[in-house]
Amino acid sequence: MNGQGHAEKWNRRHHEAADSGRVAQVLLRNRHLLPEGGKALDLACGRGANAMFLARSGLETHAWDFSAVAIERLDEEARKNELEIQTQVRDVLVRPPQPDSFDLVLVSCFLERRLVPRLMRALRPGGMIFYQTFVRDVYLHRGPSTEEWRLAPNELLHLFQGLQVRYYREDGKIFSAPTELSDLAMIVASRRS
Repeated sequence: MNGQGHAEKWNRRHHEAADSGRVAQVLLRNRHLLPEGGKALDLACGRGANAMFLARSGLETHAWDFSAVAIERLDEEARKNELEIQTQVRDVLVRPPQPDSFDLVLVSCFLERRLVPRLMRALRPGGMIFYQTFVRDVYLHRGPSTEEWRLAPNELLHLFQGLQVRYYREDGKIFSAPTELSDLAMIVASRRS
């Protein structure tokens, strides 16, 4: 699928969705690690549940997605909720974040391995990455249908090995009953000051 076809697919999904989505488990379970202030980026933000969470947490929040429909929906929800979020329709593979530009970068349900070094460089000293996406060891069969867009065992730890890990969890078939964490790997890691 070419870039335009991919964008059309996601525009359609975001248009048909009933709400702004759910806040990522990596944020909900680690809200105590959020900085008290600073500049945050919700990268590949979708309809913006995470961006709104970050803005409510007192962070100067930026939200980027290549789907214009997702950004329109986020702008509308932010206005309704009186939240200031700086949104941008942006292809992050073509225009990744600049070095030393954010105190927090959040990525949820998006995997582009080539982007990881740029995300680490985008952190200011002491800045943190909150990252969550799907693993190959599936239990609930949710998320991407191809293994290319899923993480191998412990891959997320390897991808962010240059940072200091604050939290890590990876759930697949090892648990006897499904939970909201099934099929996910999550990391919170910081750049050394």
